[in-house]
Amino acid sequence: MAPRPDGLRRGVSAILLCAPLLLASPAARAGSYEVPAGPLGQVLARIGALGHATILVTDPVLGTRPSRGVHDAHSLHGALRQAIKGIDARAQFIDPHTIRVSATPRPVLPPPSMVAPIALAQSDILVTASKQAVGLDHYPGSAKIIATDRGWLAENAASGTGAIARLLPILASTNLGDGRDKLFIRGIADSSFNGPTQSTVGEYLGDIRLNYNAPDPNLNLYDMDRVEVLVGPQGTLYGAGTLGGIIRFVPNAPDSHAIAATASAGLSTTWSGAVGEDGAAMVNLPLAHDKAAVRMVAYGSQSGGYIDDPSRGLKNINRSSSYGQRLSLRLDDLGGWRLDLGMVFQNLYSADGQYTLLGTPELTRNSAIAQPFHNNERMGYLSARRALSWADLNGSLGFVKQDLSTVFDATGYDGTATPARYTELNDITLFTGEFRLSGHSRRHPWVLGASTLYNASALMRRLGPLNDETPLTTVVNTRGEGALFGEVSFPLGRRLTATVGERLTVASSSGFLVDTQGVFSSRVTHLSARLSHTLAFDWHPGGPVSAFFHYQQGYRPGGLSVAASGNGVQSQRFETDNLSMDELGLRYGRQDHDRLWLRGALFFADWANIQADLVGSNGLITTANIGHGFIYGLDGEIGWHPAPSWTLSAAAFLNDSRLSDPAPAYASSLSQTLPNVARGGIRGEARWNGQWRGQWPVSAGATLRYIGRSVLGVGADQGVTQGGYVVLGANARIQIGRLGLSVMADNLGNVRANTFSFGNPFGLAQGNQITPVRPRTIRLGLDTRF
Repeated sequence: MAPRPDGLRRGVSAILLCAPLLLASPAARAGSYEVPAGPLGQVLARIGALGHATILVTDPVLGTRPSRGVHDAHSLHGALRQAIKGIDARAQFIDPHTIRVSATPRPVLPPPSMVAPIALAQSDILVTASKQAVGLDHYPGSAKIIATDRGWLAENAASGTGAIARLLPILASTNLGDGRDKLFIRGIADSSFNGPTQSTVGEYLGDIRLNYNAPDPNLNLYDMDRVEVLVGPQGTLYGAGTLGGIIRFVPNAPDSHAIAATASAGLSTTWSGAVGEDGAAMVNLPLAHDKAAVRMVAYGSQSGGYIDDPSRGLKNINRSSSYGQRLSLRLDDLGGWRLDLGMVFQNLYSADGQYTLLGTPELTRNSAIAQPFHNNERMGYLSARRALSWADLNGSLGFVKQDLSTVFDATGYDGTATPARYTELNDITLFTGEFRLSGHSRRHPWVLGASTLYNASALMRRLGPLNDETPLTTVVNTRGEGALFGEVSFPLGRRLTATVGERLTVASSSGFLVDTQGVFSSRVTHLSARLSHTLAFDWHPGGPVSAFFHYQQGYRPGGLSVAASGNGVQSQRFETDNLSMDELGLRYGRQDHDRLWLRGALFFADWANIQADLVGSNGLITTANIGHGFIYGLDGEIGWHPAPSWTLSAAAFLNDSRLSDPAPAYASSLSQTLPNVARGGIRGEARWNGQWRGQWPVSAGATLRYIGRSVLGVGADQGVTQGGYVVLGANARIQIGRLGLSVMADNLGNVRANTFSFGNPFGLAQGNQITPVRPRTIRLGLDTRF
């Protein structure tokens, strides 16, 4: 092959090194971009220097094409538009200061969501959840980036995190219903029940934490740009409650350059069940060109029930609904600052539990009363960013309010057949704040920051015969903390990069009871200071192969819970648990470049003093430290493009967990695994993308998911098995101009398996509860943009 011309070499160098660390010129500081005409790579390099941005162009030929330059542009967006005008190219913001410029794709190429999103492994995709400028192929750990587009969101947004779990075998969930589930990543699972323990998975909307010691809020995904899943623990960057990792939802930002709107609607039907519907819309309105914009999202859905209650003469009792709004306002260039203000409002409702009982006809359950559930979430936030010549300055403040309401049929709790009810109200308030500096360098990424958090939860309960329920003691837990954290990467030669990090957390935890007369008792307060460490290595020997090693720590603070037995007015304390994980990973190829690519990682977790929410002998949820556990595992993914229009991919997860040193109350003569995470899971997909009549993009795909067997909980009375089934799915979509039409089917085989062996704590001891797979469901949808 002939050597490349010198001009091409210079273009490539300019493309890959766009001088983001250079000081801005006086013209740039004054808000004006002036760049003379020349090769596109050189023009973009100058724009990057003026705007303190990293601009990436992966196609060297594109970088040599002539650009008209930039004249009197007053924003980075405007400068980019002028630079690529007349060139078959587009600019895509990966994050606020990193832009990818690429050739405009041919219509026959698949959009991002049409490729199995479990393995988007492009080297120029940044893992923004790392809080640094780290590319996905250089992130020394396991990260999954799920890029979304209009079609995928129209079909899946209403499912929330359920849609993400269907893509990633490493992500598991309980199945109580929307807004009341617990999430687990890579086998880091404490229990199947909801109590006062902090979540093992941290969920974030941008930089703002969504939950602390509450179930998954199941945020609607409509108008999300991407979802990032970082395997844990993530104690150094994110603090307590990230033992399994984090899930970061990144919404599309307001755009001050153009009015835009999208909408979608769907109608679904479930075999042996009711009809469901969903709809969503987005409107983006510029308020001042290059200065301000507002973006509004509204959505609602109703999922048809499929369980009948013959004793009450009711059908499809487990219907659920959700509705909500998101509003965001962006103000650019306020004295060099960019401000984002926003709010989230979402209500989830389930009319009844979605479990059945052994010994009753299929998809039926006899209950004395309805068992509804509510999860209402309110959120407000403020984020600010300023680009300095050498770093980015970021700050954020967030407020989250969650109101949870749960009703269980407690008939028989007192040894009689009198219908009884247990009602639980959980009022949770969360304040968060963070301030950090992040370096621009892709070769030496670093971050230094400080954060603060305050969380308070008040659990109020009532139990007794209908219309004569007796209040029980309220349990209150509060947590306040402040932390300093930092992480830096540096090269050890040409092929090896090391990353070290540290977090110092000082915290105060308090728990107490409040009786029905408002008298405080059983107050427990704990002050603590702790360090969390990170050590990682990323190795790139050359060619398509690279590898990494990652060690990290995490923990969850202790608190106060109701006692495991008695009348529900006594308390017991649970202590802090700690987890450390070693991970060794291998990468081969890139999905956007190679016909074959794969990712894999071996890991070992040591989990001391495990906290777990359990069902006590009184039927109430209690929390205790159950012992010491170990988890060994492997997760990986592989993909292949046998032809330009075809993509075959698969992902798998295997683990072996052991409760090696159980607390005496949870000891068993049998070997015990950790709860609710299958020993193995597989997802495979075949997808085709093409065109109809040479102009209308068409896609179709089929999926197979296998969920292995797991157990409900620890102890001899909770070793009930669940899982062990295969679910088939398929979907197809055609886009005709601005209109998209789609059909999606799940559980094509109409499998009747047990996903979760729990629905009501007051009947758990009978071991006969089953949460079935949702029967075959077909959805027809349409979406459009204006």
